[in-house]
Amino acid sequence: MTTPTQQACIVGVGETEYRRWGGFADQSELQLTCAALATAAADAGLAIDEIDGLCSYAGDRNEPSYMQDNLGLPKLRYASLVWGGGGTGSCGALLHAKTAIESGAADVVAVFRGLCQGQQRRYGQFNAARPGNNFLAPFGMFSPPNMIAPLVQRYMHDFGIKPEEMAEIALSGRDNATRNPRAVMGKKPMTLEDYLASRMIASPLRLYDCCQENDGACAVIVTSLERARDLRQKPVRILSAAQGTNAGWGTGALGTHNMPVEEYGTGNGTMVARQVYEGAGVTATDIDVAQIYDHFSGLVMMSLENYGFCGRGEAGGFLADGCIRWPNGRLPINTSGGHLSEAYIHGMNLILEGARQIRGTSTSQVRDAELCLVTGGLAGPPSSAAILGA
Repeated sequence: MTTPTQQACIVGVGETEYRRWGGFADQSELQLTCAALATAAADAGLAIDEIDGLCSYAGDRNEPSYMQDNLGLPKLRYASLVWGGGGTGSCGALLHAKTAIESGAADVVAVFRGLCQGQQRRYGQFNAARPGNNFLAPFGMFSPPNMIAPLVQRYMHDFGIKPEEMAEIALSGRDNATRNPRAVMGKKPMTLEDYLASRMIASPLRLYDCCQENDGACAVIVTSLERARDLRQKPVRILSAAQGTNAGWGTGALGTHNMPVEEYGTGNGTMVARQVYEGAGVTATDIDVAQIYDHFSGLVMMSLENYGFCGRGEAGGFLADGCIRWPNGRLPINTSGGHLSEAYIHGMNLILEGARQIRGTSTSQVRDAELCLVTGGLAGPPSSAAILGA
């Protein structure tokens, strides 16, 4: 049984500059990732060589052996990687770190994601390395917007969602980004007219419904509450973290599209939602602020419903009522600008923003925030989530 002093908490956050796709020509992905960890350790007030655990996800190319050598870590007691594409496992990696700390498998764990898409490949053509593409490529579905659009189309058809309602996700995120100096799109305000005039990428997803492609890295440092007493920052408790997938989802929207028809327009998050609330002993009404994985705005609507902030099919009205707007909405979300406007680092930057909200240092700070929900990506199993607390 975990004692109160063994409870895992985030004590450091760090990131590199976020740039557009291809923005880093003079630094490798590994160099950026090591820099993010060093910044996070310095933020915590820890020496880098105190890190003895490493966790990541999404097939991160910065393998533990490379990281240990480049960071000069004297010992590495724990390392793990969550399967799944994109940021579906972002909070799953946080779960691994929490488990390692509370079990005693490691004392200080860095959770990280390094992503230089501009140094790798672009979507838009067949990729034999992904088995799911054998099902999708014959239909011309070479990129995530094509793969995700059918779910959103079905959802909007079933519940009569209007484009102006879905627009609220992109508009709210862009407004929050204008206050965030880290946001790649922070100096580009957007109006509803701009949104509606943007080109259609894969109906019903317009340009501004799709996340950016970015280069950068970010990390958090996780340790026990007992160790945190001697460190620089206010600890952010990881009250709960969960990962998993509903029955029958297989490879989901990024693979076969043969999910159960009754769940096709839900995105596969209901089981994880139930688990993460049960783990923290709270409900949706207790959450003060949320960082909802927004690779595509249509899936944010599904998450709002899966996590109980509104009923099934009610997300359109929830958005139209201004509920996600900072500072006066019922549930401000993606207060850094999210993936649509800050940067797309596969959900890791959403975890950093969740920690900042609990510390009270966000550039769109929610007053008296004590509980923050952070979610991993939907539609490509497994999904994941975490609840952070003061």
